[in-house]
Amino acid sequence: MRDPYQVLDVSRSASDAEIKRAFRKLAKKHHPDQNASDPAAKERFAEVNAAYEIVGDKTKRKQFDGGEIGADGKPKFQGFEGFDGFQGAGRGGPGAGRTFRWRGSAPGGAGAFSADDILSEILGGFGGGAGQRAARAKRARGAPVEATAAVTLEQLVRGEKIRVDLSTGRTVEVSLPAGNRPGNVIRLKGQGFPGTAGGPNGDALMTIVLVPNRAYRIDGDSLRRDVAITLDEAVLGASVRVPTLDGPVTLKVPPKSSGGRTLRLRGKGLPRSGGSRGDLLVSLRIVLPEGGDGELEDLMHRWRERQRYRVRSEEPSG
Repeated sequence: MRDPYQVLDVSRSASDAEIKRAFRKLAKKHHPDQNASDPAAKERFAEVNAAYEIVGDKTKRKQFDGGEIGADGKPKFQGFEGFDGFQGAGRGGPGAGRTFRWRGSAPGGAGAFSADDILSEILGGFGGGAGQRAARAKRARGAPVEATAAVTLEQLVRGEKIRVDLSTGRTVEVSLPAGNRPGNVIRLKGQGFPGTAGGPNGDALMTIVLVPNRAYRIDGDSLRRDVAITLDEAVLGASVRVPTLDGPVTLKVPPKSSGGRTLRLRGKGLPRSGGSRGDLLVSLRIVLPEGGDGELEDLMHRWRERQRYRVRSEEPSG
């Protein structure tokens, strides 16, 4: 198998991010679903995937750079301690081409054993079990795939299913578990790139992105919104209809409510993982009549002359 750095066309000093970008580019280019008319695409895709399994994993990359494992991910043979001067089995055998070194006492001494004994032990260890280990090494898990899902506040509240297009070519439907928030990552088991030699698929990592909503602002588990009221409603109090994500509800505005006062509608915020919900925090915004009102202006002039009150501290002079 080729050097994984060469397969991904990156230098040995490449950062994790550079390796990841190179893999995604090549995986997309050689994915079999995108190259149905090219029978060699599957092999190239498998090679890219296997290369990323090595250098895309920090532990395996360190082992490969240190010569502990080969490009196929298998441990390199380091020799047996205490043995020197014996050539392995004949051509094609498991020990062919390897030199085993024995550094103990000379043959015939106490505890000595023959080369046949050594071969028997080596060949026994490299028998059927080795084939199984090699097969397992080739059955590598597929690489993960990243995706984003644009969701609305209504979908978060109702836990609706959303459709997500993955770079693997699949489209999946995902239910939003309660408690999810923008920026959270949902792991979709087995929805990543296919594994090699029958290995399991990787996972898809889906990041939740919120569709902008002008009416609501997220504040932890709560939502905030403004509600317009008239001057008389602020002074005398009133019951006003307030839109929520569950439909309109009635909010009681207490008398003598200043603009900017915040009132709470319990249980009308975002769902929590435990089943409860946050609150909707409603800020009152006093709105005067459009175009003005002569009677109101006259009233305000008379009221100002009789009783003017302070709401701001005097600014310091100088």
